[in-house]
Amino acid sequence: MFKKLASDVMGLSDIGKIISPEDYDKVASDDYVMHEDDEKIYFLIKSKTDEYCFTNTALIHLDGTSAVSSKRMLKRYSYKNNRFTTVLLETAGNVDLDVEIKFNLNDVGFSIDVDKKQLEQLKDLYKSLIQIASIQKTNGEKLEMSDQSLGISMASLKGAFGSNVNKDQFQAVNEYAYEWKVAKYTELNREDFGEVFEKYINN
Repeated sequence: MFKKLASDVMGLSDIGKIISPEDYDKVASDDYVMHEDDEKIYFLIKSKTDEYCFTNTALIHLDGTSAVSSKRMLKRYSYKNNRFTTVLLETAGNVDLDVEIKFNLNDVGFSIDVDKKQLEQLKDLYKSLIQIASIQKTNGEKLEMSDQSLGISMASLKGAFGSNVNKDQFQAVNEYAYEWKVAKYTELNREDFGEVFEKYINN
């Protein structure tokens, strides 16, 4: 009830408003943040129908069908399993009331309208998403190269040992390759981008 009243007080319309950190606890998205696991909100856009909550580990989207319906579909996109691509910022013309940030998370496209008076704040989000997209792209390329490198190494070992590899040697090599792969995946498939948001979100 309090969160519904807070929404009315904030004067929200179909054009999204960037919510100040001191008001994060007044929006519905906050209920779905994994505070128990040190998840933290860094940026939040709210309209009458939707909420877009950017945390250090995920985008939480409360997807509403209409302003008169209280139904919401909760969608969570972890940065570990979803990559940002095609991050765009569209500024306002003379008669426009809003600016727009667009991006893809894997194959899901987002287009969020925001009050043009909050452009400076939206620029900070744009910079953050551009940097996260760049890191994800670079790490993805490194992961592919590590796969190729592991494949070449294993083929070389097989050629060197031939049929002389016993069970213990095979198991040792297999376990090493598995542990190496898991370590590389953990290192390059990054989950937490809190430091990126902290660097770029200043307004």
